[in-house]
Amino acid sequence: MASYDPNNVFAKILRGELPSHKVYEDDRTFAFLDIMPRAPGHTLVIPKAPARNILDIGPDDLAHVMGVAQKIARAAMTVFAADGITVQQFNEPAGGQVVFHLHVHVIPRKEGVQLKPPASYKEDASVLSDQALKLAAALKGA
Repeated sequence: MASYDPNNVFAKILRGELPSHKVYEDDRTFAFLDIMPRAPGHTLVIPKAPARNILDIGPDDLAHVMGVAQKIARAAMTVFAADGITVQQFNEPAGGQVVFHLHVHVIPRKEGVQLKPPASYKEDASVLSDQALKLAAALKGA
């Protein structure tokens, strides 16, 4: 397995070198909207610790990331009037991983609505900003 690259796009987002639509942050995690969402509200939860994927993150950091993913899933059910949630996490190229910083996808779902294909549509920044504000507000009460 290759080592962690501190110049991956998510590391740059954590350092503030690239913009993001933040929905949640604490001392160990950062969550933001995917700019190419597969459904409205598609959120990425990442650890602040440098971890390439599930194979090299510490168990406590992984548990914290998953706890935040659950918190976001609960809020997203309400904010996006979702009928369900898809949670995805990919590891290494053969497992479908494209960005090599551990991340968990939390995707609100509507009954009968298919997900958009991966990386097929870049959402308008104003739409993402509005969604991020609504989800962040819901998370403040969580």
